[in-house]
Amino acid sequence: MKKKILFAASECVPFVKTGGLADVVGALPKEFFKEDWDIRVVLPNYTCIPPQFRDNFRFVANFNMGCGPYIGEKYVGIMEYEYFGITYYFIDNLEYFECFYPYGDTRYDMEKFTFFDKAVLSMLPVIDFKPDLIHCHDWQTGLIPVYLKTEFQANPFFWGIKSIMTIHNLKFQGVWDVKTLQGLSGLPMDLFTPDKLECNKTGNMLKGGLVYADYITTVSPTYADEIQTPYYGEGLDGLLGSRHFDMQGILNGIDYITYDPQTDMSVYKQYGINNFRQNKKTNKTRLQEDLDLAVDPKKYMIGLVSRLTDQKGLDLINYCMEGIVDDNTQLVVIGTGESRYENMFRHYAWKYPDRVSANICYSDDLARKLYAASDAFLVPSRFEPCGLTQMIAFRYGSVPIVRETGGLKDTIIPFNEYENVGDGFSFSNYNGDELLNTINYSKYIYFVLRTKWNKMVERGMQKDYSWSASKFKYEGLYKYLIGDET
Repeated sequence: MKKKILFAASECVPFVKTGGLADVVGALPKEFFKEDWDIRVVLPNYTCIPPQFRDNFRFVANFNMGCGPYIGEKYVGIMEYEYFGITYYFIDNLEYFECFYPYGDTRYDMEKFTFFDKAVLSMLPVIDFKPDLIHCHDWQTGLIPVYLKTEFQANPFFWGIKSIMTIHNLKFQGVWDVKTLQGLSGLPMDLFTPDKLECNKTGNMLKGGLVYADYITTVSPTYADEIQTPYYGEGLDGLLGSRHFDMQGILNGIDYITYDPQTDMSVYKQYGINNFRQNKKTNKTRLQEDLDLAVDPKKYMIGLVSRLTDQKGLDLINYCMEGIVDDNTQLVVIGTGESRYENMFRHYAWKYPDRVSANICYSDDLARKLYAASDAFLVPSRFEPCGLTQMIAFRYGSVPIVRETGGLKDTIIPFNEYENVGDGFSFSNYNGDELLNTINYSKYIYFVLRTKWNKMVERGMQKDYSWSASKFKYEGLYKYLIGDET
């Protein structure tokens, strides 16, 4: 008999994406063998979903559902769509999901995702699908395990359904005052205590999910350890420490079919491990031309694709920028975020127009060109739950330069020129001088020990960060929770 899993999330490729969460929810369900697993996904039916998908959704059913007194009774529509053999459900309510962007004001987001969480469970008897396990992703789905173990236990249909809560980024928790969250959810006040949904006198949706889920995962082994400490724990380190034996970190993967420099039509010239030396030069000079940088294949090009926020270590770059962009080095930035960092990169692009290119936008096409053109990729994050850019950089033969935190530490073996091992460069302390020293050392290897550099690129391109390895860990976890060890 097939094992039934329901993924619940606020975003999913190809329907709606703001970050790595969407990549995970879009890629992971496709990895499981259809003969053994019935994996389905449920999302909000945002009006910003592209019409080529949304216009083909099939109406399944509708009903009215009561939430807390602040929401009252609302319409719930259920739409369905099949994509690459996976069934997707979409919770429909124009009042909540008519939008150009899936997130906005925190208070309103908490209301619409409270509605979504209850609708996900209320939908299941209507569509006659009883999952063995519901896999919930981030704070937006935090109330699903809570409802499942409390209000919905009155209905025998829900008995025996397990839940997993996956933390993609602990910084975002869905926090508002207790009175409001209780009024939105309709959950009894005795759940809003420090051992349940209350945290520092506020209501906390993610905390509810972490307390009531049968198991917790996060997106890298190191991050799982880090978030049990006060520095990284965002106020929940005590709770996470108490659940130490019900928690593990499983690395995210990337789609190796989508990200393949041998077939990627976005890059100027396709290449593989056997011809990257010549063809990456072609990609570099073409990108230099397009971005009005000095055209010279001998320049050391560093790429940065990122949200421009504090988390990403951009203050360290600002500290040592003058040392990074010397006469032989170029920096290409792609991303949007806080205005101070957008303006910082614009300033350096104005000051060094032949060396720095600030592309304050997000363009997947341009990002792929940069992965293919760059020699190195910079990820100096303050914290990084998993990180996908370093995995994509490996795939495209660009050497990562990272801070040793979270998934960055788990995916990169620091280069050792004497033993000739390693596939990237890393530094441990959150310090601008350490960052600059590491970048300068990478330049030395690139310009002086080029044979060793090329061998390092080869090792990176041979690494496997596809979903295949992580999939087996999730399979084992699902079977353990369901009670099927076959």
